[in-house]
Amino acid sequence: MEISQGTKRKVTIDIVKANVFAIILLALSAIILLIPFFFIWKGEKNSGVLGSSTGWAIFFISFFIGIVVHELIHGLTWSFYAKSGWRSIRFGVMWKYLTPYCHCKEPMHIRGYIIGGIMPCIILGIIPSLIALAIGSLPLLAWGIIFIASAAGDIWIVWLLTKEKPGSMVMDHPSEAGFYIIDKEDSKEERE
Repeated sequence: MEISQGTKRKVTIDIVKANVFAIILLALSAIILLIPFFFIWKGEKNSGVLGSSTGWAIFFISFFIGIVVHELIHGLTWSFYAKSGWRSIRFGVMWKYLTPYCHCKEPMHIRGYIIGGIMPCIILGIIPSLIALAIGSLPLLAWGIIFIASAAGDIWIVWLLTKEKPGSMVMDHPSEAGFYIIDKEDSKEERE
């Protein structure tokens, strides 16, 4: 959905649709990653395919920590691209949807926003999934799959940003899942 607002254009995603997308992404990730996992590890005697009870306990405890870390990764990455750094980063929860968020209060270049947007998926989802495939850890693979799916809204936002002019600035929306696009000639930073 796009709404013109003076020199800024608002682009948001529907949280309910993002949650449906997350379920689809969870299923696709599970299929894509579990098939090779079981193909690689099914014949190994001590592969730990089912995982230990300790591994699963660590998984559940670290899952809740991972939710917080996901948002911290956004904030840390965006702080490198925001002019005011960490001072421009805020955290909160959209209680209606039980969705935690990280918000950057100032505009940045699209490239920086995309990197900050996709980084939790890479660090908490893709990398652990690849490690799990290499070492045969089903709990770690479950972790990776879940954190790939938990980045569904981020992936959607990044996909929307790839359609924008690379020279434009993007400003995180303060209360909705989305952003404002500020064309290069309208950006205060570019005029200075």
